[in-house]
Amino acid sequence: MALSLLPHANVAARVATRNHPPPASTPTLLRRRNPNPLQRHSSSSSSDAAATSTALQCPHFQSCSGCTHEWNLDRPPVIEEAIEFFKSLGVSDFTFESGRLWEWRCRAKLVVRGTPENPLIGLYQEGTHDIVDIPMCRAHHPNINAAVDLLKQGISKLKVELYDEELGTGDLRYVQMAVTTYNTSLPVSDRYQNGKVQISLVWNSRNEHSENHEKLNALSNFLWRNGGARCSNHLIHSIWANFQTSNSNVIFGNRWRHLLGQREFWEHIGGIDICLDPSSFGQANTQAFNSLLRKLQKHVSYGSSVVDLYAGSGIIGLSLAATRKCRSVKCVEINKESELSFEKSVSRLPKTIDSTISWHNTDASLEPLRWLEGSDVVIVDPPRKGLHPSLIDALRHFALSERKIRQAPDGSIVKMKDEKRPWILRAREASVHVEGKTTWDKSQKWPTTLIYISCGWESFKEDSRNLLSSKAWYMEKAHAFNFFPGTQSIEVLAVFKRGGPRIAQAKKKAGKKKTPR
Repeated sequence: MALSLLPHANVAARVATRNHPPPASTPTLLRRRNPNPLQRHSSSSSSDAAATSTALQCPHFQSCSGCTHEWNLDRPPVIEEAIEFFKSLGVSDFTFESGRLWEWRCRAKLVVRGTPENPLIGLYQEGTHDIVDIPMCRAHHPNINAAVDLLKQGISKLKVELYDEELGTGDLRYVQMAVTTYNTSLPVSDRYQNGKVQISLVWNSRNEHSENHEKLNALSNFLWRNGGARCSNHLIHSIWANFQTSNSNVIFGNRWRHLLGQREFWEHIGGIDICLDPSSFGQANTQAFNSLLRKLQKHVSYGSSVVDLYAGSGIIGLSLAATRKCRSVKCVEINKESELSFEKSVSRLPKTIDSTISWHNTDASLEPLRWLEGSDVVIVDPPRKGLHPSLIDALRHFALSERKIRQAPDGSIVKMKDEKRPWILRAREASVHVEGKTTWDKSQKWPTTLIYISCGWESFKEDSRNLLSSKAWYMEKAHAFNFFPGTQSIEVLAVFKRGGPRIAQAKKKAGKKKTPR
């Protein structure tokens, strides 16, 4: 997926300070009563204290494009709308988890501009390509800010030329900072604050053999010498280079090179160890993502067959295989760069897992019925624009499709077409496949549960209305998470069930009836 240079919610809010420890992450049942925390206190002093306790208090606010509001970080304005939306769909017990309000960002893509004497590392101003330096960003994990400071020192000391957009000259264009808190030698309570930073330098050259490669090596050696594993202040996990010469709004090029430090980047999320290459998509707020995964797992029955669409590196699917003892897990992802990370993560799964696991490199919108067939649960985690129309259509007309399948002499309707496109045929075969120990009957079944994870509120509302209009699904539960405090964005986890709510209620009532003596 191409990454835009222009600011957006996924490169939002960044700052860290040790002076304000974040509150514990606590799910809250939302009510209409007293939605504004300031209204819960009668005295002005207590109101001021409440306001300050959840305020951004960032020196870069207004000039930086990352954060959109600085008050009530524990309750984004969109929550009130969300309460009403879910209530209109019959979900009255909608929950919201505010989580960590500062120092939450563990992954940041930052622009590097300016001069060797005065390097600027931060974000663009809203609607411009004027960079805002954000050295004291309160959303960043503290060690991201520390790594940025060290990088600035190296740039100045070594006279590294920084990229000039108009001329296309200079060496260093962008930097990605990613924090891993995976460290089994430390107590669990100490691991987050002691996270190590993977630094990816986006270099303005075709490859590591270009004429400016000596300056790249000098900069990476400086960073490792002053923040690497042998330093008293061990800050850096590893250093990578990405080579990019395009003048487009795409941050990364296609060529990567590991320079120093550990090659593999591990994190423990959702009950499993996962591996992420610097080119793979990773959630910025790892603690909030872990909370979402734990909530999601409760909505998947033990022994289910799961298909995970828009799967990325397969974190969701693999966590379910491990924690819910799934019969099978199919992961479908369009980005081929995620395959290696998936493969490494599979290698760390407990040996006791008896699940057939596969990863397919293809577009989930192509032949969606083929991917849905044979599963009890379908999980979708689409980009901000929401689900592809072909997938919505397949889910909307589920009941009709199943009737057609039962009438077809040779099984599934998706097998009735003689496919001749080689790239589609290749995608059907798993790029990664792990066979379970137990042989299960391959019954012809279709998902009865749809779990939708959304990072785009507007597209989620539209997709929900389209899905529910067919009367083939109803929404059973909805939860939201504060993935980007200081912005209008929320992450939604919604659980849909096959059939109508009246049918579900009738089944519940029937189950409660006492059997006659």
